[in-house]
Amino acid sequence: MKHRTLSLYDYHVWGNSKKQEVLYMENSIRYISDHPENFKQLLILYESLGWNSLGLTVNDLKQMCNQSWYAIYAFDKQQLVGMGRVISDGVVTGIICGVGVLPKYQSKGIGKEMLNRIIQHCEQNRVIPQLMCVENLESYYESLGFKKYSIGMTRNIKR
Repeated sequence: MKHRTLSLYDYHVWGNSKKQEVLYMENSIRYISDHPENFKQLLILYESLGWNSLGLTVNDLKQMCNQSWYAIYAFDKQQLVGMGRVISDGVVTGIICGVGVLPKYQSKGIGKEMLNRIIQHCEQNRVIPQLMCVENLESYYESLGFKKYSIGMTRNIKR
């Protein structure tokens, strides 16, 4: 077996023994910035993450993505497994939002790779990447170079 660096791996502990084995998977994840043909998969992603309390439709998600300044999609073969996007004026600030990965693909570096690509796109265009997150994700985003700087607020509307 040839050894090589791969970005995806599973870590398994077998039985009650202390033997630990790292199983490397072929990196089959593709990252693209072109919008997918099938936004139904995005609806499945949102629902699997509990993000569809507004009852968004496939058409709503398509419009959301098409009107974003930048979007990145992660695919395993033909299956959409993650996405993230940026809302921006394209000059000063870009708000990173909607970064999510299907639960069974989480903790494999896919979200981090999408964020790195989003940050790179922002930096190439001299746009300052910003985001809001829940408190339990602060340390994760700090590990990626983000700093806490403000208090976010929201106002609920009737839809």
